[in-house]
Amino acid sequence: MGGSPVAAVQDASDDADADARVVVLVAGSPVDSASDSLPPPVAATPAAEAKQEPEEPKQEATAAAAAAGVQAMAVTVVRDVETGLDASTSDRDGGGAGDKPSWFTPKRLLVMFCIINMLNYVDRGAIASNGVNGTRKNCSGGTCTSGSGIQGDFDLNNLEDGSLSSAFMVGLLVSSLIFASLVKRYNPFRLIGVGLLVWTIATAGCGVSFDFWSITICRMFVGVGEASFISLAAPFIDDNAPVAQKTAWLGMFYMCIPSGIALGYVYGGLVGKYLNWRAAFWGESILMVPFVILGFVIKPLNLKGFAHNTRKEYGQMPNPEVQDQINNSGTKHVLPGGIEDLSGKVPQKFSLSSFCDGLMTEIGCFSKDMKELLQEKVFVIVVLGYISYNFVIGAYSYWGPKAGQEIYNMGSADLMFGGITIVCGVVGTLAGGFILDKIGSTIPNAFKLLSGATFVGAIFCFGAFCFKSLYGFIPSFVVGELSVFATQAPVNFVCLHTVKPHLRPLSMAVSTVSIHIFGDVPSSPLVGLLQDKINNWRATALILTSILFAAVVFWFIGIFVPSVDRFNEESEDGLTVAESSNLRPLLDENDEPRTSD
Repeated sequence: MGGSPVAAVQDASDDADADARVVVLVAGSPVDSASDSLPPPVAATPAAEAKQEPEEPKQEATAAAAAAGVQAMAVTVVRDVETGLDASTSDRDGGGAGDKPSWFTPKRLLVMFCIINMLNYVDRGAIASNGVNGTRKNCSGGTCTSGSGIQGDFDLNNLEDGSLSSAFMVGLLVSSLIFASLVKRYNPFRLIGVGLLVWTIATAGCGVSFDFWSITICRMFVGVGEASFISLAAPFIDDNAPVAQKTAWLGMFYMCIPSGIALGYVYGGLVGKYLNWRAAFWGESILMVPFVILGFVIKPLNLKGFAHNTRKEYGQMPNPEVQDQINNSGTKHVLPGGIEDLSGKVPQKFSLSSFCDGLMTEIGCFSKDMKELLQEKVFVIVVLGYISYNFVIGAYSYWGPKAGQEIYNMGSADLMFGGITIVCGVVGTLAGGFILDKIGSTIPNAFKLLSGATFVGAIFCFGAFCFKSLYGFIPSFVVGELSVFATQAPVNFVCLHTVKPHLRPLSMAVSTVSIHIFGDVPSSPLVGLLQDKINNWRATALILTSILFAAVVFWFIGIFVPSVDRFNEESEDGLTVAESSNLRPLLDENDEPRTSD
C-alpha cells in the first residue's frame, strides 16, 4: 500500500547516541487513540535542528521506516473504518481484543458448531427411530392392532411416512440459497442465529402437531432453520482451522452427521418408549435454546472474501492508495466515500420502486454468481457423485432400523443401527479428514480418497445384505460404513476449495440443495414405494446399495479433470484472501489486544 504519513516528528535527546523516535498517524485512525498509545509530538528546537542537519542518511532511513510503519498499520486503519471510528479506543478502555470475547477461540467455535450440527441430525435420527416414527395400525383376520408413534397416531402409509423425512427439505431448498445470498448484505454469524431460532420454534411445533399436514408444515420450517447453518458453518471452520489441519477440522464437524443420526435413533427409541414421541421434539428444542442465545449475544464474526459488505453500512471501502490523504495542514483526516458524513445520514423512506430495483439487483448478482459457480467443472462433478452417495445414505438413515428389524428380526434395531452408525461415523469421518491431511490436502488426492473409499464401502455394504445371518451382516456392514463415512470431509473440502472465496457459502448451499433435492428427498419415499410394491426388504436394500457405484464413477472421473485450489485467489472485490482476512479479523487464539499503533 503506498501511503504517506500524516506527520513525522523527530524527538532528539541531548544524548548523541539516542535513537530518533518517529510518531506516525495514519488517516482514518482516531487522533485521541493515537495520542494515548504514543508520546505527544515535541516541537523541534533550533539546537536539535542543528544536530540533525549532518544526519541526512539517518533521516532518510527513518523516513523509510515510517513508510514501512504505514503499511503495517493499514490493517488497523481499515479495521477502524469497519467497526467505527472509536473502535481503537475500546481496547484502551479495557475492551480487550475488541473484535471478540477473549474466551471465544477457534477451537470453541468448532465445538459450538459441532454440537449444533449434532442436534440438527439428532432430530433427523429421532424422527426415523421406531420409538418416534412408530408403526401403523394393522388389521388382519378380523383383528386390529393399534399403531404407535407418528405413523400410528396419524395413520400414515409408508409413502406418507417417508414424505415426512423429506418435508423439511422444502424449506431448506429455498432457504439455503436465500441465506447464501443474504451473507453479502448481513452478518453471516447473525444469520446463523436467526436460523437457529426458527429451528427451535419449529421442532417444538412438531411436538404439538395434530395431523399429517400440521407436522409436515413444522418439518418445512425446521428446514428453513437448518438452512442458514449448513450454508455458513463450514466456511467459518475452513477460515479458522490451522492450515495443516483444515480437512481434519472439517472431519470433526461432519463427524456429527452420522453420530447425530445414531444418537437420534437411540434418543428417539428411549424417549418414545418411556415417555412419548412428542417429548423427543420438545427435548431437542430445549437443548438448542442456549445456542440461539449465543448466536445473538456473541460479537459476530465475518467470513473471508466478504470485505465489501461494509459498503452498505459505512459507505465505499477506502482505496488503500488514497485512504491516508491529508490536507495542507497535515492534521485533518480525510476519508473517501463520505464516511465523515455518515452521522448526518437518515434512513430513506420505503418505496416500492426502490425495493424492486434492489430486488432485481440482488437477483442479477445471484444469477452472476450461479453462472460462475456452475462453470466450475470440478464442482459439478463432485456434486454429482455426492448426490448418488446421499441418495443411499439418506434412505439408510431413515429405513435402516426398520429394514434391519424385518430382515434379521432384531429385537432392538434402533440401538443396533444407532451403535453401528455412531462408531463407524465417528471413526470413518475423522479418518477421512486425517488421511487427506496426511497425504496432502489437494483436490486430486481428495478425489482419489473419495472414489477408493466409496468403492470399498459399496462392496462391503452390498455383501452385508446378502448374508442370511446377523453375525455375517454386522462385520461386513461395519467395514462398509467405515469406508463410506470416510468421504465426508474430503467431499466438502473439494466444494470449498474449488471455488473462489466469495462463492463458498453459495457452493455449500448449492451442494446441500442438490444432494437433498436429488438425493435423500426422493430416496426415502421412493424406497418406501418400492417396498410397498415388492414387499421384500432384502431386495430393496440391495437395489438401494447398488447406487453407491454411481458415486464411485463420478469421483473417479474427477481425478483426471484439471483442478485448481482457489482458496487464495482474489475475491470479487479484487482482494486476495490474505488481504480480505486482514480487513475482517477472524478468531485467532494467539491474537494480542489490538491498539491504534
